[in-house]
Formats: sequence, C-alpha cells, structure tokens
Amino acid sequence: QVLIDVPRSDLAKELAQSQTKAQVLQDTLQQALDRREEERRAKQLLELYQEALKNEDSILSKVAASETVPGKEMDEVDTGTSSTGTLAKTALSERILAALKEKPAPELCLDSQDLELVLKEDTQTLSSALQWDKRKAKALKQACNRELSKRLQQVQTLHSLRSMSKGKRTP
Repeated sequence: QVLIDVPRSDLAKELAQSQTKAQVLQDTLQQALDRREEERRAKQLLELYQEALKNEDSILSKVAASETVPGKEMDEVDTGTSSTGTLAKTALSERILAALKEKPAPELCLDSQDLELVLKEDTQTLSSALQWDKRKAKALKQACNRELSKRLQQVQTLHSLRSMSKGKRTP
C-alpha cells in the first residue's frame, strides 16, 4: 500500500525506472490488493452462508422431528377425548392452555405443532377453555395464524435457498 501511495515520480526515481514503469508497478500492486480484498470478502460471505445453512439444517430437523413424532395432543384430537380438566371439550393440553393464558404473546412461545392445534380449535371452545370472550379468542387465533404463516414462509425460503445453492454447486 505504501508503494501505491508514494508519488509516481519519487518511486520511479528510487527504482531508477521510468514513470511509466512505476505506474505499471503501482497498478499491478493495486490490482493485487484489490484481489486480496475481494477474496477476503468472498470468504466472509461463504462463512456466513455456511452458518446460514447450518442454522437451516437445525431448523429443518426440528420441524421434521415435530412433524414426524405425533405428540399426546394429536392423540387427543384423534380420539376426541381431552385431558385438560376444563369444562370445554378441547384438544389443547394444560401446558398449551397455560401458555395461552399467561404469556403476553403466546403465539411466539408455542411451537408450530401447538400453533396448528390452536388454529384447529373452534373459537367458541377456545374462549370457553380460556374463559375469555370470543373476540379475544378470535384475535389469539389470528395471531397464531400469522405466526405459523411466517414460520412456514421462513422454511420455504430456506428450502428455496438450499435448492438454489445445490444447483450452483454442481458442475
């Protein structure tokens, strides 16, 4: 960088070369520095991309695990029974109901499978189980629907990025 920054006439004089040769030398040095900087940035981008792929794999494995391992709540939906202990017939577990009642933004605390269960629940049954009015229960279902849609969009985006990156990796 010092050789690039020095005045061309001084460099030519020190090297006992013409100013044209000094300019060629400075241009070559600048190109080498630019190439190094470009390689450094490319390496940083690749590291970020690899980290994103690892995060995607982690998220996808969690989503796949939650989809392939049906929980107790799914059995309750299938059999039509409920272990909630509430007067309303609901497929939601005590844990989900507690989160819905106690958390200020329960849709952010529940996993995707639990969000789906909340969405499947009838608004009237949900409001009875939570002892809320219908309007509040409906707003909760809408918030859960938005959150689930956002999560699904993220997974689709990650799938899209993965398929695009796989296409670019093949020769």
